[in-house]
Amino acid sequence: MNHAASQYLELVSGRKRGLAAGVQRLGLRVASWPYGWGAWARNQLYDRGWKSIEKAAVPVVSVGNLTVGGTGKTPCVEYVARYLSDRGHRVAILSRGYGATSGASDEALVLEENLPDVPHLVGADRVELAKTAVEELESDVLVLDDGFQHRRLARTLDLVLIDATQPWGHGYLLPRGLLRESPRELKRAHAVIVTRCDLATESEITAIRERVAKLAPNIPIAESEHRPLEWVNSEGQRVALDQVKKGIAFCGIGNPLAFFRSLERLGFTVADQRVYPDHHRYSRADVEDLEQWAERQPADVVVATTQKDLVKLRIKELGGRPLWALKIGLRFRQGEQRLHEILDGLL
Repeated sequence: MNHAASQYLELVSGRKRGLAAGVQRLGLRVASWPYGWGAWARNQLYDRGWKSIEKAAVPVVSVGNLTVGGTGKTPCVEYVARYLSDRGHRVAILSRGYGATSGASDEALVLEENLPDVPHLVGADRVELAKTAVEELESDVLVLDDGFQHRRLARTLDLVLIDATQPWGHGYLLPRGLLRESPRELKRAHAVIVTRCDLATESEITAIRERVAKLAPNIPIAESEHRPLEWVNSEGQRVALDQVKKGIAFCGIGNPLAFFRSLERLGFTVADQRVYPDHHRYSRADVEDLEQWAERQPADVVVATTQKDLVKLRIKELGGRPLWALKIGLRFRQGEQRLHEILDGLL
């Protein structure tokens, strides 16, 4: 991870100790007050009807979260879009496109690769994107990627993801913590999906469920895992999980720790690792540096990364070592049938 991002996370998580760190956290806490007031005021404007909410001509399913960083929205968007598409619906995905390069974000590139038959519209004005999807693509249901804080487009169903490994953004709003808005806003949600449950203890998951139940009584809560499916490369080749066992690994995603923990659980031996900021745009210098890094490794190792990183690099090797990406899919531990019932009832 770049130095500034690493230091920030050390600070807001409380891992960085000492008087200076305490003073810095106090400053960030003070800075979070106007952010919190602004987020509250904005929600009030929509809740009271003082800011208009545009209704699409078809149902809209939003997949979002409360925090910045990776909670696993892309696999969930893919799951929902595939479920609806498999039932004969003309689905379109609408995305703001953070970190976009040449009009497509890394999430959009992954979804395009995994769901080639589902159009993905990217742009700042998702109300206009919705109109385009309905009028030009004849979509009959829309999936709004990262939509919980996007209040302008009305949604029929709000799914909110909570990462079991980092559920409440270290307990504070930005910039003191990672919360984009107060957890009390879960009252707007229709269902909660706790993600990465395989990387948390049962007591941690129980604590999350109990807090969600207090914030949004009677809301359905599902539990899921981001389960590795297979290894893929830039040429579309696929190999089984047990075929790639040791090497070096790098990523530029919102929750890098979850990626490395997934590798460990697979029995993949990580000899060395590198972390880049979320949505990192790999420059030529970055690729050359990765090439040199890979060349220094034994000849029999591979280079492992995430599918989000692979779709931006589009190369088969680094330093003469094969580059493989771990493809991830959403799998439910409980609550899947209830989610299906909600989605079916939507349409």
